[in-house]
Order: sequence, then structure tokens, then C-alpha cells
Amino acid sequence: MKSGSRYQVSGVGCQVSEFAGKKLWRLLFALATTLALAASCSADVLRISVDDAIQPITAEYIARALETAAANHDQAVLIEINTPGGLVDSTRKIIESIVASPVPVIIYVTPSGSRAASAGFFILESADIAAMAPGTNTGAAHPVILGEKMDDVMKQKLENDAAALMRSVVAKRGRNVEVAESTVRESKSFTEQEALDKKLIEYIAPTEQDLFRQLSGKSFKRFNGTSVTLNLTNESVRDYRMTLKERILSYLMDPNIAFILLAIGALALYAEFNHPGAVIPGTVGVVFILLAAFALNLLPVRFAAIAMIVGAFALFAAEAKFASHGVLTTGGIVLLTLGGLFLVDAPIPEMRVHLTTALAVSIPLGIITAFLMSIAVRARRNKIVTGEQGLIGEIGIAETALAPAGKVFVHGELWDAVSSIPVSAGEQVVVRQIDGLTLRVEPIAAAKPATA
Repeated sequence: MKSGSRYQVSGVGCQVSEFAGKKLWRLLFALATTLALAASCSADVLRISVDDAIQPITAEYIARALETAAANHDQAVLIEINTPGGLVDSTRKIIESIVASPVPVIIYVTPSGSRAASAGFFILESADIAAMAPGTNTGAAHPVILGEKMDDVMKQKLENDAAALMRSVVAKRGRNVEVAESTVRESKSFTEQEALDKKLIEYIAPTEQDLFRQLSGKSFKRFNGTSVTLNLTNESVRDYRMTLKERILSYLMDPNIAFILLAIGALALYAEFNHPGAVIPGTVGVVFILLAAFALNLLPVRFAAIAMIVGAFALFAAEAKFASHGVLTTGGIVLLTLGGLFLVDAPIPEMRVHLTTALAVSIPLGIITAFLMSIAVRARRNKIVTGEQGLIGEIGIAETALAPAGKVFVHGELWDAVSSIPVSAGEQVVVRQIDGLTLRVEPIAAAKPATA
């Protein structure tokens, strides 16, 4: 009985221990779940900074930030912007992302001296809350096509399309549609105070904390018509930066960088073609040209400009073959410069190749390329000095009499030789032809031209 009782008590103890263990695990699981939910519902303000022209990488960066804010259930996304404008397609993608965002988006033109011009004005007006710092400006949203003189019909189409986009965004945000449309049709621009007075923005704030204080407790309507009230005064602000890939691509998207990469890559490939097996120039050339091609693929490129760049290198090559005294090289430099200037068809100067960059690349590259090509052509025209062909025209000494066959000493080697003219031993001969291992020679005296 004692033994049985002992076993019975032991069994009860095991059951109690097992029950306590299960309860402990449930408590730990509940605690972990609570902490995870608290972390996911931190309700921070996500802040991103756009300080460049609007292009595809900018659109990707903003879209990714809005997705992250939605996943973290943040209270708002603050986009600090300073841009001269950018590409229409990228602007439309950004507007689509902002409008579809479940998290309210605040666009803040800052710091003082910044602007949200052209495409930047479209983005500013698409925000749930639009704000500007003192000393900033916005507007000038007229569509532009570089290098083309638009007829009246095409100009009207572009204006109407841009104006319709502006109206569709501004009307839903409850802002001044008529004044906003004037930035498209009349290229009007406004200071921060003018923008506030004309109901294009809601707030003027010197700092983001002051902006949060002003909008605290005030409701606003979102794009879908729902009313939202934010209280961000004491909320933490979390920076959201570009990934390494986006930073690299954003750097490559600079047309000046892309043009320099393209020019250096072409020069490196030329060096590889003229020195087969060097490997390094060929590798550098392929890498640089592929990087330039990738960047230009994302930009509005003019194929006529690429044809001009190819024509420039053709003129550099012709300079080495034909003695034009620099005329072809000059033409190549002019073509390369114009090709660089018209390479990217962007609506703003900040997204085009600068004249300084085009000249700084074209002039040295033209001179270097023409110089290298002239060296290569001269090398091909020079007399061959190696192998069997290198013996033709060489002077030797007849080791034996040639009548007609014998031995000659040429280039430190003893050769069988044949001469159509008898040659005495010790007489100088010149090599005229090679038949297998036999040289055909003639006396040096017979080889000299007759003189009067």
C-alpha cells in the first residue's frame, strides 16, 4: 500500500507539474504576442527625404516607404521635399502611391530656400496635408518637351492632360482648383504665403514639430472621403532611407554620370581592340557601358543623339586614316558634344547633360582617341621586323660564293641562299624573298639605284 500510495502521489505530482508548465508556456506566449502587437502598432511617423529631381528611383523609394508605413500601422508619413521637378511618368506613379496609401501622407517643402516646382507641385497637391517652410516656393507646372517645337495641337493636348491630372488631385483634397490649374496653363509660381492665402496648402511651419503642433487635433478629409484626425505632437519620428541599391541607381540616373560612363567605356573598349589580351580595358569598357545603358534605359533618351555619338567616334577613326589636319577630329568633338547635350530628353535642366560636362568629356576624349588611332594605323603601316617577313630587305654577308647557291649570314644566323647574280664570298647581299628555308638574295651593289 505504501508503495502503491507512493506511486499514486508521485503520479499526481507529475500531473500538477505538467499543468503548471502548460500554464507558464501560455503566459509566455501571450506576453510575446502582446509585445509583437505593440511593436507592430508603434504608430510612429515615418519620415523620408526627397532632395533631387523626380525620376523612377524616387518613385520606387516613395512607394516602398508607404508600403512599410502601412505594414507598421504608422500614424503618418512625412515626405520632406526639395525638387526642381522631373519626369511625368514617375510623378504619376508617386501620385498613385500617395492616393492609394492607407496611411495619411504629409508633404512638407523644407528647408527654407527649397522649392517644389513643376512635378514637385503635383506631388505637393496630392498629399493629405500640404505644408511649406518659410522662404520656399512652388508652382511652374507647365509640361515641357526638350528640343521640340510643339505645334498648337500637341501643346494643347499636353496642357489639357496635365491640367486634368491637377484638377483630379486638387479637387479631392479640397484645395483651390482654379489657381492650381493656372500653374499648368500659365506656369505661375507662388511663395509659401501666397500658396497658403490661395488655399493651395494648409500650413506654414518653420520646423516639423511646429507643423505637428499646428495640425494636432484638426480633422481633414482623405482622398476616399473619410475624415481623419492626427495627433503627432509627442510621436517619435523614424527616418526611412534609401537602400544601397537605390542610392547607387539614383547616382547613376544623373545624365552627366551616365554620359561620362558611356564615353569612358567606349574609349576603354577601343583600347582593348587595339591591344587584344590586355583584359583590363575590355572589362572596364563592358562594365561602364552596361552601367550607362542601364541608367539611360530608365531615362527618356533620344536615339538621334546616340547616332551622333557613334558618328563622332567614326570621325575620330577617320582622322587616324586620312590626314585631315584635325578637321575630322574637330567634327567628332562637335558631334560628341551635341550628342551629349541632346542625349536625355528631360523637362528640366537638372536632368540633362550640362554643357560643361559635354565639353569636358568630348574635347579630351576626341584628342585621346584620335591620337591612339593614329598610333595604331602607323604601327600597321610600319615594316614587319619579326618572323620570316622581318628578313626581307635585311643586309647579310656571303659566307661562301653564290654561283648561284651558297651560304649567307643574316641576323646572326647562317642561311642557304640563291642569287641570280654571282656573288663573291664576303660580299654584302640584300634579302629579296624567302622560299622555305632558302633565301633569294642579290648583291648590294646591284640593289642600289644607278646614279648619273
